[in-house]
Amino acid sequence: MSALESLMPPVAYAETNGVRMAYYEVGPRAGVPVIFCHGWPELAFSWRHQLKAFAAAGRWAIAPDQRGYGLTTRPGAVEEYDIEKLSGDLVGLLDHLGVEKAIFCGHDWGGIVVWQMALRHPDRVAGVIGVNTPFMPRSPADPIAIMRKRFGENMYIVNFQKYGEADAVLAADVGKVMNFFMRRPLPGTPPPSGGLSGGLGEEPAEAAPQSTFAILPILQAWSPEFDPREPFLTPDEMAVFVETFQATGFTGGINWYRNFTRNWERSARIVDHVAAPSLMVMAELDAVLPPSAADGMEAYVPCLEKVLIAGSGHWTQQEKPAEVNAAILGWMDRSFPT
Repeated sequence: MSALESLMPPVAYAETNGVRMAYYEVGPRAGVPVIFCHGWPELAFSWRHQLKAFAAAGRWAIAPDQRGYGLTTRPGAVEEYDIEKLSGDLVGLLDHLGVEKAIFCGHDWGGIVVWQMALRHPDRVAGVIGVNTPFMPRSPADPIAIMRKRFGENMYIVNFQKYGEADAVLAADVGKVMNFFMRRPLPGTPPPSGGLSGGLGEEPAEAAPQSTFAILPILQAWSPEFDPREPFLTPDEMAVFVETFQATGFTGGINWYRNFTRNWERSARIVDHVAAPSLMVMAELDAVLPPSAADGMEAYVPCLEKVLIAGSGHWTQQEKPAEVNAAILGWMDRSFPT
């Protein structure tokens, strides 16, 4: 038995929106399910701790490998990864499951997707949970242009716009990539004010330092023996990520980033308002999406609760699973009692 098979429920498949989507399901098919949506570079496997907790609580939950990831189809064209496709995949998953509405919980890029679900498909959304990723209103200009001006060409999202470059660098040593990413932050190192969200939400007057966002140059110079950060994955857990991305490469997930401009251009008429009850789970030490990124969310998400996970970096549901599980299940008990 592989590490994935031993740590996750059995895989199932749904034909949805032109792709074959792999997903993992727990709990009785009763009540309102939660759909857990992963970020980059992650997988449905990133939610293994939450699936286990939901099963123990008798709650229904589903975690898919999203378009371009894991066991799910990886279309070739960049445009096949825009937000319309990504949200449409989740609508199709609901149709496959025979579900009218679900609670959508997303981390990192998955957080962008679930907030957009509430804007684009509000009739299918019972609630929204953002893990690290806050609701971000439409930026005043092309977000790639804003990030290029703020952080420069080496900023990872800007660099990702060059098709094939980052893809090749990351695929050359997947073990090194995942070892670099999947570590806890050093204690007592507060995140920069605003983090990445500042680059998406406003047009800067002048460029800011590239700092931690120049990921590819940092990764190429990085060596694990000189990194004081603590890994949080077991060897078996690390093997799942490494073996999966060795098989799939990173292009599918990077293509999500290559649609920032397209998504912005096609969203001009969408109103920035989330009516569904929502939970924002913030991580104290996330340098990319710090707690300050969620400031002011209430103006767009009026039915909102917030909770801070102390001592957590960016990979919150894996770094602090007990705390995240308690926050999510507690909110569900209050908002969606069984």
